[in-house]
Amino acid sequence: MPTLSLTLSGDQTSPEKVSVLLEILALFTVLAMAPGIVLTMTSFTRIIIVFHFLRQAMGTQQMPPNQVLAGLAIFITVAIMTPVGSQINQNALQPYLEEEIGYKEALSRAEKPLRAFLFKHTREKDLSIFYSISGLERPRTKEDVQTKILIPAYVISELKTGFQIGFLLYVPFLILDMVVASVLLSMGMMMLPPVMVSLPFKILLFVMVDGWNLLVGSLVNSFM
Repeated sequence: MPTLSLTLSGDQTSPEKVSVLLEILALFTVLAMAPGIVLTMTSFTRIIIVFHFLRQAMGTQQMPPNQVLAGLAIFITVAIMTPVGSQINQNALQPYLEEEIGYKEALSRAEKPLRAFLFKHTREKDLSIFYSISGLERPRTKEDVQTKILIPAYVISELKTGFQIGFLLYVPFLILDMVVASVLLSMGMMMLPPVMVSLPFKILLFVMVDGWNLLVGSLVNSFM
């Protein structure tokens, strides 16, 4: 089996080689943090929250499965984040791979389109909360906002937006549940669970209005 070993021998290792090894270690660190980056710095959070709200509103328990919802959310996230990824690749990654710029400048260039995306979907009120918690001086411009403050503020904004969309999804299904419950009560069928009767009608309603197309289209448009 092939093996990989990294060794540093103080006298024989040049500063250039040490710098390359440190860049490799930094790359491994970024790869290890990739799941957290996807969850907190992309559109994945809002999408997966809305999907779970939809499943709870319909009352289909574990259908669609978590793996299907997560996979669909990942691919939608890739589609939404493609413009940002293209800018990072063109302005930061490719010049760095061609050794035109250093890794520090590459990180600085890669940060700009990502920060623009985060700012677009972050509320000022959420930024204010984290600046109050950290005790840092309030920024005057967007350039003064630190990324470590911007990321959690963006997550809170996405959670709020996801819950708002989830509430709107719940309303029509809740009305249908109330109608079915009232009909069953008027017929004296109090022992029959209303959810069991309303579930087929929920599925039929969702299919007839082409719910998945409308939901995914609305989610994508919400990030435009």
